[in-house]
Amino acid sequence: MVLEASSCTAAAGARSTSGRWPARASRRKGTSGGLLHLDVKKLGRIGRVGHRISGDRRSRVRGIGWEYVHVAIDDASRLAYVEVLRDEGGVTRTQFLWRARAWFRRHGVRVRRVLTDNGSGYVSDRFARLCRSAGVRYFRTRPYTPRTNGKAERFIQTLLREWAYRRAYPSSRHRTEALPAWLYYYNCERGHGALYGRPPMSRLVTPNNLLAVHT
Repeated sequence: MVLEASSCTAAAGARSTSGRWPARASRRKGTSGGLLHLDVKKLGRIGRVGHRISGDRRSRVRGIGWEYVHVAIDDASRLAYVEVLRDEGGVTRTQFLWRARAWFRRHGVRVRRVLTDNGSGYVSDRFARLCRSAGVRYFRTRPYTPRTNGKAERFIQTLLREWAYRRAYPSSRHRTEALPAWLYYYNCERGHGALYGRPPMSRLVTPNNLLAVHT
């Protein structure tokens, strides 16, 4: 895939010269696209049903490798985009952001700011260039304070509980194939506590038009 030159402003965007989290990175509630949270969760590949499902640590399968679940969640609407990828390097994270921006834009959300942790893939020059070229301001969390990116962290916990560890998948492929259906459910049907019991997509469309999103 060919990416546009990119970048989020990692200088003014990340932290002030004092090392403090900048006030201008504060959330703008009600503005979809105002802030996009990014994160990655490493999942063990499935060779057979593991101990997280069976409860028996003797069933652990070692040495199969890892998959990386890349997530992007809109701060205001909680709308989420997810991909399961083979690594978490700078190139992969940059390409994921590129596709996530396009997906959110198709749903009427223009990404203006991005918030990540301090993982090496996010602090790469390639990631910063993508942000700059796209006119996206780039912020990073304070070191050793993952709660700053709490919406992504909480979404990942929901994702693990309701998708990754919910059932005994026979293989990694079966687990990945189950993701689109769950993500559709999360975005379009599952009630969210912060949205008064409504699904994320309801923040982008009127109730009368929500049916159109389902078809």
